[in-house]
Amino acid sequence: MSGIGAGCVHCGAALEAREERFCCTGCEMAYAIIQGAGLGRYYEDREACAPRPGAAPGGWIAVPTTQGANGVEEVRIQVDGLRCASCVWVIEQVLERTPGVEHVMVSYATGRASIRWDPRRIDLTALAGRIAALGYRPRALGEEAPPDRDLLVRLGVAAFCAMNLMLLYASLYTGWFDAMEPRFAALFRWLALVLATPVAFWCAAPFFSGAAAGLRRRVLHMDLPIALGVAILYGHGVVTTITGHEGYLDSLGMLVALLLAGRMLESRGRRRAVEAAMSLAATAPRTARRQAGTRLETVEAAALRAGDLIDVGSGEEFAADGVVTEGAGQVRMALLTGEAEPVPVAPGDRVVAGSILLDGALTVQVEAVGSGTMLNRMAAQLEQAADRGMRPSAADRIAPWFTAATLVIATATCVGWWLTRGADVALTRTVAVLVVACPCALALSQPLAAAAGLGAAARRGLLFRSADALLDLGDVDVVAFDKTGTVTAGTVAVLEADDSALRIAAGLERYSMHPIARAIVEEAISRDIALPRGENVREEVSVGVRGRVDGVQWQLASGGPGSLLLSDETGRHHRIRLGDVIRPDAADTVQQLEAQGLEVALLTGDHAEVAGRIAAAAGIGTVVSRSNPEQKAAWIGEEQRRGRRVLFAGDGLNDGPALAAADVGIAMGSGAASSVLVADGVIARPSLAPILAARRAARACRQIIRSNQRRSLAYNVVAVSAAAAGFVNPLVAALLMPLSSGLVIWGALQVERRVREGDR
Repeated sequence: MSGIGAGCVHCGAALEAREERFCCTGCEMAYAIIQGAGLGRYYEDREACAPRPGAAPGGWIAVPTTQGANGVEEVRIQVDGLRCASCVWVIEQVLERTPGVEHVMVSYATGRASIRWDPRRIDLTALAGRIAALGYRPRALGEEAPPDRDLLVRLGVAAFCAMNLMLLYASLYTGWFDAMEPRFAALFRWLALVLATPVAFWCAAPFFSGAAAGLRRRVLHMDLPIALGVAILYGHGVVTTITGHEGYLDSLGMLVALLLAGRMLESRGRRRAVEAAMSLAATAPRTARRQAGTRLETVEAAALRAGDLIDVGSGEEFAADGVVTEGAGQVRMALLTGEAEPVPVAPGDRVVAGSILLDGALTVQVEAVGSGTMLNRMAAQLEQAADRGMRPSAADRIAPWFTAATLVIATATCVGWWLTRGADVALTRTVAVLVVACPCALALSQPLAAAAGLGAAARRGLLFRSADALLDLGDVDVVAFDKTGTVTAGTVAVLEADDSALRIAAGLERYSMHPIARAIVEEAISRDIALPRGENVREEVSVGVRGRVDGVQWQLASGGPGSLLLSDETGRHHRIRLGDVIRPDAADTVQQLEAQGLEVALLTGDHAEVAGRIAAAAGIGTVVSRSNPEQKAAWIGEEQRRGRRVLFAGDGLNDGPALAAADVGIAMGSGAASSVLVADGVIARPSLAPILAARRAARACRQIIRSNQRRSLAYNVVAVSAAAAGFVNPLVAALLMPLSSGLVIWGALQVERRVREGDR
């Protein structure tokens, strides 16, 4: 067994006595669990120490689980504290070898664990405690994740020390010209060594761990030359401090601080979990009122079975998919259709879990429960999308070659100069090669430019959850929009009505909270129409509203799709047309997207007439109407099979599968929570213009990344060659290293400028 440095065998914490192996009983217990399960190889393969074990958070009894066949239960939880792939391996192996556990899968990309177990042999509280005993932090999906304090503290210490090291060395360099007294020079050198020590031994520890793990697995990555450079720079600094010569500890501090900053930036995109399934599952009610002979009983939704009859009242949500057997009413079916208008239902019509009964009372025969409902099928697709891994960056692909080349050149430099000029010159030249070779600039080229692009897009109203999503936006060929709430405002509005009819209708509807009633009243108010007071107003489910206005009996009822019919007692009638209106900037956005060579399509669950009207108003040529969630995702998949990359923008629960299937999914911030969470990006304002701004940011970002990487590689070729030939000493190398990083930072700042130019 090999640990990660000295200290506690499990968590690596410092120990006062050499004979001690563990810092606490928790670590000793975790070690015993791992060894007892025959998983001691974990300590040999891991890249970083596990977190210190702690108590499992309480409240696991209240965490919802899914009931499966044969009485087994399944749950998805979040596990914090994963440091490397070995952490995933040890959690899976320990739990799978626990009696009663049938299946475990842990995703390192999202930190989520899926566990299936027999509740008759073990419970969720015990499983969570077993994970916590290993040093990881289990929590229910939806709970706030703690920040990565370890990386943040390391970065803070490194930045503080690096700034002070630069000040000390600036004084030493200035002292060469002003003949600084030797005692002050010695004081500054010793102070620099004191500041550099925690940077080298603690702040840079993740790079040493990564380098050691890579060597054990015979993998070269950028941590290796960084670790070598830090070790040689620190060793050289110790020797020069003792002998009274100048070292290069300022370069060490800056190198570690910049690399930790880069790692922090990358972790923001790579480790953010999308917990959409939990949000989507929470949409359905937990209980239902089931008929049991002549009485009603309140039961858990999970206890429902196909064939059960459940009663649903006005304002309630459906707990299962089923068919209406009695009653009538209006249901908001946005979950399935995405449309704002309520849908009238009667015996024989189907309803889905999560839909809302706006008025009336229904008896529903259950057809599908649990994983068989439309809601849970959508949740499964969203879970799969959330667990997909992040693509390796260009720096990740270049890293092994860059590392190998740096090590070969450094070795050749050391050997060549040692044979010709001796050990002192060889050491100086080797340090110069390792310092001037700037993996920092190469590693930071993508995250810094991507961070600038993400910021530029965010300032214009589009928030992305990862840099990959932003970069993909620049490569799309097809832009597909949902209709309601995306191209349109997403609320029912009066499209056509004369003032006299609108006045009467508003008098009948002025006290109703129905979406259509509110639209009528708001339109009347916007026209500055005085609202009359209706008398004896009553609503009849699936019929309409009746009442007297101005002494005349009126009825307001459905007049067909998208319209209402206002009739008086003599038979005269007026038609009020209802519908959705497009966003003010929708047509301009579509026009600019098409001007860039993109195809724009409208995918909607609405019927062809309404879809065609909205598409014509927005200037969209391709229209796919009457599309359910699965058909939208299938259309996107067909475009992808043709070799095209698709952006989909939507706002409803029904858009979840399409958002997950698209190469880039963008949700409207005012939309359903689950769609917001599963999307790659969220538009934070009621507008489509942020998509155009984000596309400009994506293109600028790609150009800057390529320029940064070319600039960094050219710098390394020239600078390393000069250092190996003896033309660059370590002092000049120390000055060039931050200069190369500065060029990368300067390049990243150009992203905002280019996006701003496109705004004009």
